Order: sequence, then structure tokens, then C-alpha cells
Amino acid sequence: MANNEDQFKKVVSHAKEYGYIFASSEIYDGLSAVYDYAQNGVELKKNIREYWWRSMVYMHQNIVGIDSAILMHPTTWKASGHVDAFNDPLIDNKDSKKRYRADVLIEEYAEKQYQKAQKEIEKAKVRFGDNFDEQQFITTNPRVVKYLEEQRNVLARMAHSLEKEDLADVKALIEELEIADPETGSRNWTEVRQFNLMFGTKLGASAENAMDLYLRPETAQGIFVNFLNVQKSGRMKIPFGIAQTGKAFRNEIVARQFIFRMREFEQMEMQFFVRPGEELKWYEYWKETRLKWHLSLGMGEENYRFHDHEKLAHYANAAADIEFNFPFGFKELEGIHSRTDFDLKAHEKFSGKKLQFFDPELNENYVPYVVETSIGLDRMFLAVLSHSLQDETLEDGSVRTVLKLPAILAPVKAAILPLVKKDGLPEIAQNIIQNLQWDYNVIYDEKDAVGRRYRRQDAVGTPFCITVDHQTLEDNTVTIRYRDSMQQERIKIEEISEKMKETISYKNWLSE
Repeated sequence: MANNEDQFKKVVSHAKEYGYIFASSEIYDGLSAVYDYAQNGVELKKNIREYWWRSMVYMHQNIVGIDSAILMHPTTWKASGHVDAFNDPLIDNKDSKKRYRADVLIEEYAEKQYQKAQKEIEKAKVRFGDNFDEQQFITTNPRVVKYLEEQRNVLARMAHSLEKEDLADVKALIEELEIADPETGSRNWTEVRQFNLMFGTKLGASAENAMDLYLRPETAQGIFVNFLNVQKSGRMKIPFGIAQTGKAFRNEIVARQFIFRMREFEQMEMQFFVRPGEELKWYEYWKETRLKWHLSLGMGEENYRFHDHEKLAHYANAAADIEFNFPFGFKELEGIHSRTDFDLKAHEKFSGKKLQFFDPELNENYVPYVVETSIGLDRMFLAVLSHSLQDETLEDGSVRTVLKLPAILAPVKAAILPLVKKDGLPEIAQNIIQNLQWDYNVIYDEKDAVGRRYRRQDAVGTPFCITVDHQTLEDNTVTIRYRDSMQQERIKIEEISEKMKETISYKNWLSE
């Protein structure tokens, strides 16, 4: 675990040093769990959003996008259940005075059991080599069976207790498992209690006439209340989807792990409206489709896994997470939920307006069922950043720090470097920039020796370095250097754009 913690610390310091993420209002000592995206971070974030939007909206003829307001009529949150049920179970340690989410403490215990089982499996793989039957080993090895059973039982009991709102049993489970404060080892816990996560605010010119509002805790409700507006104005036929990206706000009990859990964050959500009875077919379709999207970025199939929910939300009849292997273990990256007709029916009831679709094929009106895909943009950013940051030992024994971002997402696509600051080389470099900047975010860099500039661009994650040298004056060629392989080749200036396009085209990435 220590190595992973070290890796995570490296990610956090690299993010600051290379202009990806700063603590918010840092000159005033910052604000807990609120962050600013810096000059490279804002580009990476925009590129992830764009990669999602293109695959979700442009690649599906029956999905459109909206951008709904952050502030909504307060009855929205009554209808959605957030006013009454948007709570996390909270527990305090009496000795350390630290506050934790009770469910997260239990989930972390269960994850440790799973990791213990994985260790046994890895050891056996090495021991038995090609003759290893993994499935048989998992079902017959007493240690592995014990660890995996413990993991399942713990999660099932917690889910059952939370569903019944039996918070006393959640505490009893923490005590039985002898879960200690991760920082101090103390087991002196308070009772578990519920804590509502919505931020309140006021709307109105005077205090006595002000209306109580909430900052939205999710973007989904903005889609549901606009279901009919979009369907009618876009003449949409079921099945169809509405996609949205935007800010959401949660007063997290324990916001930690850098940008993994923040109080102000961005979601990328799509609600897919289907015929009642067809929702589970579409649920499977979107599980598979969303995993394919993640895998298209080439971050390794072994770093993703599905986790089916033990405890279903009151509105769902199926739910799964796509989990990613962060430096601190497998954690939720995206949720796929079959939300039934809960949301539209609730808004019908509270608003008194019909939210139905007339299906000409069935010749009937009905409230559609919904399948949701919901991914945290900031979590996706962290997954990409932490997976891409690598220290490579080169043939000469030196180490280079390289950010091997998927090229399509890289903030800067190419750095144009004149070998020296004279002999007309800077002017040629500037001409190349003027030509490329119509299609790509490119930068000019003339400071330091060219080797040091290469290293700097490696650390920022720039896929290409293009060097203008004295040979350029003779034959109009430049050296293009590839970040990942460090290979260099000589190409004509007019070939640069085409060469970059081979590596950075949405078609190549999304159609694979």
C-alpha cells in the first residue's frame, strides 16, 4: 500500500507543479475539498468532456444534449426525494475527533478482504504456472473462500441495515469487525446518524421574503423536468436520451483523496428514456457501451471492473458501478442505473403536469422508464492523470518522468521548438504554430537546451515535439519526436498536420 500512497502523493504534487490543479483560494489557506483547474488542467478537463460528449451525443442519432440551470424550484428536490432521503451515515471518533462515513469505513474493510483473496490468487498463479485453474482455486481454496465470503457478507449486512435505516446495526457491524480510526487506531465511536448533503441558499431581495433554494446535488433532475420540452421540440421517439454535463454540489462529510470526492464537482450524465419492460435490456446495453468507451482510451482492461449494487436506491431495479483502479484501490468511476419510472412519476405528482409519451406503435400513453449513465468528470480526470504519470528508467540509467496521457486528451498536442534563438529558426517555428493552431492547441518553447525542453514536455504530457534546426533552412524538414517511444523522425513541414491527425483523430479513438 505504501507504494500506492507514494504514487498518489506524486500525482498530487505533479498536478500542482505542472499547472493541472491548484487548491482553491490557496493564498487564504484554501478551502477544504474545493479545487481550481489550472492552465493544463482546464484543457484536459475540457478534452475529457468533449470525448464523452462526442461519443454520447454525436455518435447516437437519438441522444441530444441540454444545459439546465444549477438553481431549480425547491419542490424539484422534494419530488426527487433529496429533501427527505439524501443522507449519508455519519460517525465520529471520540478520541481523534475525526468524522467518517460509516458506509465507507465498512466498504474499505470489505475491499481489504477482497485484496487478501487477490494476493492468494496471485501467489498461486506463480506457484502453479500454466497448470493454474483460477476458477477452481477461487471456489476450493479455504483462505480465498473465507476472504470472499467475508467481503460479501459484510456488504450484504450493511446494505440490509441501511435499507431498513437500522443505524444501530451499522454501528454494531463496525464494532464487530473491530474497525478502527484509520489515522489513530482508536475504536471509540459515537452512534451513527444521518446527515443531509444538500447546500442551502436563498433567492430574493429581502431576508423575510426570500425563498429557500438548494444548489443542485446532481444534474439528472434538470433532465427529468425538461423531458417533455425536449421530446416535443425535438420530435423525439422512444427510445431516446438526453445528455448533460455540469456542476453539482454536495456538502460531503468526509471529502478527501484529492479531487476524488469534492464539494463542488462536475458530472456527465445521460438519461435514456425507454418503454416500460425494456429497461433491463437497455441497462445491459449501456453497461457494455460505457465500458467500451472507457477501454477506448487504452488505460488497461485490468484497471476496470463492474460492481453490482447490494443496496439499491429506492428508485432503482438494477444498478452497477464501473470501478477504476485508482492509486488508493478500486473505486467508483461511473454508475449505470435502471431508475424505473420513479422520477417522472414523482414530478407528475408534485407538479400536477402529465409527463407522458404517446407511443404511436402501441397506440398508448405511458410514463417512460429511464436508464441512467452517470460519470464524475473530476474522477475521470483523476483516473487519467494517475494512470498516466510514470517514472521510466532509460537505457543510460537515467529516469524520466512522463505523463502518458491518451493523446486525444492531452492539453497541448505539440510543442514547437527552435533549436537556437537565432538564424531565422524562431520565425519558422512561429509560422508552423500559425498553421497548426487552427486545428490543435500547440505551444512555442525556446528556453533551455532542447533535451531539457523534451523532458519538460514529457512531464506535461505533450504527445509531439517538433524541432526546427539548421537543416530546416536547407530542405524544409523538421524533427518530430514522439513522447511515448522517444523515437524521432524527419518529416516535411507540410506533413506535420497529417502526421498529428493520424494520432489525434476522434474517428481513430472512438471507432476502435
